[in-house]
Amino acid sequence: MVNNITRFFYAFLIAILLFTSCKNPENTKSTETSDTLKAPKWSYNTTIYEVNTRQFTNEGTFNAFRNHLPKLKEMGVDILWFMPIHPIGVKNRKGTLGSYYSVQNYKEVNPEFGTLEDFKNLVKEVHSLGMYVIIDWVANHTAWDNVWTKTHPEFYTKDKNGNYVSPFDWSDVIDLNFDNRELWNYMRDAMKFWVDECNIDGFRCDVAAMVPLDFWKWLRPQLETNKKLFMLAEAHEPELHEAFDMTYNWQLKDLFVDIASGKKNADDLYKLFEQEKIIYPGDAFRMVFTTNHDENSWNGTDQERFGKFSKQFAVMSGVVPGMALVYSGMEGGLNKRLLFFERDPIQWKESEYRSIYTKLFKLKKENKALWNGPFGGELIKIDTGDPSIFAFVRQKDGNKVIALFNLSESKKTVKLNSYDLKGEYKDLWLGKITSISDNFSLTLEPLANTILYR
Repeated sequence: MVNNITRFFYAFLIAILLFTSCKNPENTKSTETSDTLKAPKWSYNTTIYEVNTRQFTNEGTFNAFRNHLPKLKEMGVDILWFMPIHPIGVKNRKGTLGSYYSVQNYKEVNPEFGTLEDFKNLVKEVHSLGMYVIIDWVANHTAWDNVWTKTHPEFYTKDKNGNYVSPFDWSDVIDLNFDNRELWNYMRDAMKFWVDECNIDGFRCDVAAMVPLDFWKWLRPQLETNKKLFMLAEAHEPELHEAFDMTYNWQLKDLFVDIASGKKNADDLYKLFEQEKIIYPGDAFRMVFTTNHDENSWNGTDQERFGKFSKQFAVMSGVVPGMALVYSGMEGGLNKRLLFFERDPIQWKESEYRSIYTKLFKLKKENKALWNGPFGGELIKIDTGDPSIFAFVRQKDGNKVIALFNLSESKKTVKLNSYDLKGEYKDLWLGKITSISDNFSLTLEPLANTILYR
C-alpha cells in the first residue's frame, strides 16, 4: 500500500542516488554477496504470485483457494504471497469489508477467509507441492480498533492533543511509533508467531521504507532462528537490501507506462538496467511486474495502462533481470479493476497468458541465465541502432538467452552478426531450432518478440 506522495519521495531519493553515482566513479555495484543476508537457496530460480484471497474464488476462502494450487504449480509458480490474512478493523472502515491493510489483530486470521487451522492446512499443502508461502505484513500502522490501542496505546503516534494520527490520507489506519522500543519486541513476537505456528517461509513487508531500517535489521535474525526466510520489501530504496532479499522495481513498471505512451523507448530500458548494476548491491533481488493489487485497483488494468504493449511487457518481465510477479487473475487475462473494499470475485476464463507464463517460468527454472540476483546473467545490450528494438543477451554457466522485442507497429529486421552469438538455439514460442551464424538476421512482426535459448 503506497500513495502518490510516498512515490514522489521515493522518486526524489532515487534521483539523488543516481546523481551521486554519476559524480563518484567509485560508487559501483559490489559483486560480492552478503553471508548474513543471502537469500534462501530455494529462491534462486523462483517466480512469485500474489494471492488476493477475497477475490480469487466465489467463496473467497483459504479452502476454496486450495483447489487452484495444482494449476499454479503446473504454471511454474514457486512463491505464493498472500495479501494480509488478518482480521480487518471495523472503526473507520472503508467500504463494506474494509482494507486488508487495516489490521485489527496480528495473531489471528480474518474469519472472512476461514480459520487458523484452515491456513495451516493450506501452508502444508503448498509445501507438499514444492512451493512456498510468504504473508503480507503491515508493520507501519494498524486499524483504529487494533487490540494494541487498548493494551498498549503508547505504541502509537499521537498529535499534540493526544489523538491517534493517520499516515497521509489513509483514514482507516493509525500510525505506529517505532521510537518506542517495546513495540519492536511485540512486532517481532507477532511475526514469529506465523513462522513458528504455521511454518511460513517469509514476509512481504508493506511500505517497508516508512519503518526504520534499524528495526528490520534487528528483526530479521530473530525471525530466522529455525530456518532461512525470504523477505520482500514494498520499497525500492537500495539500503533496504541490508535487511531484505528483494525490493520492488517500480522504476521498470513506470518506464513501461512511459513507453506505452510514446514518451520513452528501448534506449531508456538499457539505461535503467545499467543504473541497476550501479545502485543496487550484488546480492539484491528485484521484483519485476506489470501490475499488483495497488496498480490494478487504483491505476487501472494492464490493458488500460499499456494498451497494445500489454503482452510485450508481460513477456519482458519474465526474461529481464529480476523475479517476475504474477497478480491474481493475470493468467486469465484479467481485464478488470478489482474492487478493493468489497467482494468482487475474478471471472476466470481461458487465456493465452497462462501458456505464456508457463513457458517463461519453466525456462527460468531450468536456465541459469534467467536466475535471480547474482545467480543469473547480467543483461548485455545488443545494439541494433533502432530505439524501437529492445534486444539483449543474458548468459550464465554455459546457459544463454537472447531476447528481442519490437516496440513499434512496424515490421523490423534485426541483424545479430556483430555479436558472439553463434550456435544453435531453441525458439521458446515456436519450439524449433534456430542456428545463428555469420550475417544472421531475423524479422520481428509489429509488437512481437523472439526468445531464443540454449
